[in-house]
Amino acid sequence: MLRLYTHPACLQHDPGPGYPEQPARLRAVLQALDHDQFSAIDRVEAPRVTREQLQRVHDERHIEHILSSRPAEGDTCQLDPDTAMSAGSVEAALRAAGAGVAAVDAVLGGTTRHAFCAVRPPGHHATASQAMGFCLFNNVAVAAAHALAAHGLKRVAIADFDVHHGNGTQATFEREPRVMFVSSHQWPLYPGTGEEGEHGTGNIVNGTLSPGAGSHEFRDLWNSVLLPHLDAFKPQLLLISAGFDAHASDPLAELRLGQNDYAWITEQLVTLAHEHADGRIVSSLEGGYDLAALASSTRAHVQALME
Repeated sequence: MLRLYTHPACLQHDPGPGYPEQPARLRAVLQALDHDQFSAIDRVEAPRVTREQLQRVHDERHIEHILSSRPAEGDTCQLDPDTAMSAGSVEAALRAAGAGVAAVDAVLGGTTRHAFCAVRPPGHHATASQAMGFCLFNNVAVAAAHALAAHGLKRVAIADFDVHHGNGTQATFEREPRVMFVSSHQWPLYPGTGEEGEHGTGNIVNGTLSPGAGSHEFRDLWNSVLLPHLDAFKPQLLLISAGFDAHASDPLAELRLGQNDYAWITEQLVTLAHEHADGRIVSSLEGGYDLAALASSTRAHVQALME
């Protein structure tokens, strides 16, 4: 069974015109999953994350800054050149992070085997002290920290196939050997981190792809480097930062993936999770900025999670 976590509040985060990270992204995802083939999905409203759960990843000053920066209705508040907040952003961010925590509880509690968090704002660029790259709180990092603290897991893996490196996730866990972070991403590209020589305590594995790389290079990187590291780590829980902006149609990068590549990598990760983690997977939406490509890629990802 697959459980889907989302919340209407995630549609109310509106950075304003000109931002690629728009409410239309989540509408496209939800519409893509509103078909008979997905009727068996258990759909659940995401709860709010608690302050204690956020504090495992973010410092108090950052949390307070986000929570107190709510602009007036119709206005926006600029946090950095890429990241803005609207009146609905705080509630959206609390629900987006809360989705991952609730999903971890569900898969570790045996309620479901796989979960997909259809939420925004995304999270993997947010560091302990800084919102950046469209991200306010680091949703996947908060979920991983919850798995360690509340469930006592010893090995949690995060697989990130967003076209941009998850700098916030890496920074959170690069000195935490209980968490392995593996990432495929275009290089060079924003945010300028994720070189292959960045290893943390041996728990960070970055795989870079040159502009123009496509299916062959992507699959070879995962088969030869990233999946073997995950396999050797033997995670008890697998988290996925599911960004779909490496698609050939995406306007923010220059990789050439298609929806079949997202089905393929999801199938590989499902197989690995069944081998080591009793099948337990929590996936959370990150990037993807061409609406048609985002919809088709998400559909392929979720279909693979259901099988």
